[in-house]
Amino acid sequence: MYINCKGELIDLSTPRVMGIINITPDSFFSGSRAQTNSDILKKAERMLKEGATFLDLGAYSSRPGATDISEEEEINRLLPAIEVILKEFPEALLSLDTFRSKVARKGIEAGGAIINDISGGKLDVHMLQTVAELQVPYILMHMKGTPQNMKDQNQYDDLLKDILFYFSERVNAARQLGINDIIVDPGFGFAKNIRQNFELLSKAELLQMLELPILIGLSRKSMIWKTLEIEAAQALNGTSVLNTVALQKGVHILRVHDVKEAMECIKLTSEIIN
Repeated sequence: MYINCKGELIDLSTPRVMGIINITPDSFFSGSRAQTNSDILKKAERMLKEGATFLDLGAYSSRPGATDISEEEEINRLLPAIEVILKEFPEALLSLDTFRSKVARKGIEAGGAIINDISGGKLDVHMLQTVAELQVPYILMHMKGTPQNMKDQNQYDDLLKDILFYFSERVNAARQLGINDIIVDPGFGFAKNIRQNFELLSKAELLQMLELPILIGLSRKSMIWKTLEIEAAQALNGTSVLNTVALQKGVHILRVHDVKEAMECIKLTSEIIN
């Protein structure tokens, strides 16, 4: 299973790691935030050295109840970060965490490689067409509602069945427009409560029915630290446990705050699976 990033074929038969760099003042885990050029570069350098294949840049906080910001502010945060990373690490593959087509276009034109859309094209009617025109890989996530109201949108007839139906519809819409490289993300914590998150993880192998690469983002999520009655800053061990479970379910990309530990999960799990 491969995706094409800026002309480079990335083999996903061995799971990959995507490191999170949040260019925001209010992302849920303070350790992921980087707002100065120096902080951004330090994070990027460390993650690349530790083995990250991708860096995911987010300039809009999508935590539950996060403050909405304008397209202009998101662009003004994102573009300088892209520039500073690619100046130092020109081969870096940057994923752009945005649901806005204008931000996506400008970010790809500035050197980004992947669009990571939490809304699967549902929050911007121009997103799918924009991705098709840009011909870049598209991470299509499952979410209901918006970051501001999603916590109240967690009603399902059958969680996995509903998610699979959502993906079949959104993937078909993307394919109709000519989007070739699609990665699915079931969206842990997005319009799902803690019980639903664990149900989703327990049945995550069903996502393989889509015959597409699967990305998961469990890193330091509240399902971990609320269950363990700790804080997000203490949730690295729990993250590694759940990332290991996800790898055993057939996941291809781990989106994480802590690259070194995720790479260790992949190395050890591959020995068990093989």
